[in-house]
Amino acid sequence: MDIARARDEYLMYLTVERGSSPNTIESYGRDLRRYEGFLQSCGKRDIESVAREDVEAFVASFMELDYAAASAERALASVRGMHGFLVEECICEHNPTLGVPTPRRPQRLPDVLSIQQACSLVEQTFPSTAAGQRDRAILEVLYGCGLRVSELCGLDMREVLLEEELVRVFGKGSKERVVPLGGAALRALSSYIQSWRPGLLRAGRATNAVFLNQRGGRLTRQSVHAICEKYGRYVGIDGLHPHTLRHSFATHLVEGGADLRVVQELLGHASIATTQIYSHVDRTHIRWEYLTAHPRAHAERAD
Repeated sequence: MDIARARDEYLMYLTVERGSSPNTIESYGRDLRRYEGFLQSCGKRDIESVAREDVEAFVASFMELDYAAASAERALASVRGMHGFLVEECICEHNPTLGVPTPRRPQRLPDVLSIQQACSLVEQTFPSTAAGQRDRAILEVLYGCGLRVSELCGLDMREVLLEEELVRVFGKGSKERVVPLGGAALRALSSYIQSWRPGLLRAGRATNAVFLNQRGGRLTRQSVHAICEKYGRYVGIDGLHPHTLRHSFATHLVEGGADLRVVQELLGHASIATTQIYSHVDRTHIRWEYLTAHPRAHAERAD
């Protein structure tokens, strides 16, 4: 079967039997036409003649033209889908995409605040109101404990152990972990709970939630996003996201010498591989320290 017919058979299958959306069909068709053109440039006309090396060369062509890894990954998915279909329908005997590695996307380092920015954020003047002191406690806990925004919003009173200086957190998959609560975060949260939270409670609306809105209900994730953006803007940090404070918490711990396994436990990561990104951040920090501190770091190279 020629390559163009194989492509059309697969797209018809997606349309009629899978009920794929027009956008999906268009996207797959674009990738497969590019694949067809590439194979033809290599002298391939029949789909049975395509080998694994041809598929690998097709994927490599994306990198040679400086396409994003995501584009190559999507195109490979389209090609895999077509060849898998052809084998299942007994149109082809072999699948040349088997064993072809998926292009690796470059690991994007998370956005983090500098220590100075983090301190400016939490040390700014907050309104002496229940909402203002609630917001102060929120920012201190996000940065001081590294909680996800969903974990912060889900905190109940029984999970805040002020005397033990601990917070019990239920993360992804309802997995429980215990996080230390100390220093400024402990003081801000204690003050809010003891002196300001009662002012947000409403008669007839019982709640165990730690962080309350003006109506006495549990604060939402959207509200926490807005709080972070507002107070970030006050100190010159535009578009501050709650997760940036979690990243900053982890980064500053690693930069301060904390063991990566400890950071993994504090963040609630199931795998150390997820936490590993902060070691890359730490190496970036080390390089910066070297470049700014070593007297020969910027010396011109001799010819």
